[in-house]
Amino acid sequence: MMKINSKPELTEDNKMVPLENYGIKCMSMGLLVDTDAAFVWRGPMVGNALGKMVRDVNWGNLDILVVDMPPGTGDAQIAISQLLRLSGALIVSTPQDVALMDARRGVKMFSKVQVPILGFVENMSFFKCPHCGEPSFIFGKEGTRKTAAELGLDFVGEIPLEIEIRKGGDEGIPIVISAPDSVVSGAYGDLAQNVINRLEELSKEQPRPEILL
Repeated sequence: MMKINSKPELTEDNKMVPLENYGIKCMSMGLLVDTDAAFVWRGPMVGNALGKMVRDVNWGNLDILVVDMPPGTGDAQIAISQLLRLSGALIVSTPQDVALMDARRGVKMFSKVQVPILGFVENMSFFKCPHCGEPSFIFGKEGTRKTAAELGLDFVGEIPLEIEIRKGGDEGIPIVISAPDSVVSGAYGDLAQNVINRLEELSKEQPRPEILL
């Protein structure tokens, strides 16, 4: 998705150097194994892998670290809340009821480990017909927005089901790079700004205690 395929180099103290493209430093377990290798890991192995991503990477000075997590409320989510003093969790869901059930569980889990919820993002919000321009709400309409309101949380943005997003991901050229003035790129920009605003709000509140689990 970022047109990065090589394995990371090591520093003199055996820390991995994150690969960089489009001004973003990236690291993934996918860069450390063969392309067709299967990840068959139990809970402790997940925690060890996440620890490697945090402790054994020479991240340097960052504006913000984004950790893309798998769906659900399992070992990966618990492990990351133990490894890092997280500024917040962003809940991403499609608007359909089944997906929102998992999203609600995610909110409860992060709340239990005292991780603030930055808000909800609705992915694949709608599909706009390229011929008539009318939107089709394939996965339901405004389900994520309504769920956020019910839980008293912020709704920070929506991303449509868009062919150019898929194409950019497959080609390793994000749409915000290939078409920065497009409506979809604007949606990503608005989402990012809303998240930054929420982080700034949280930083003004009292510091959270260190979490020991």
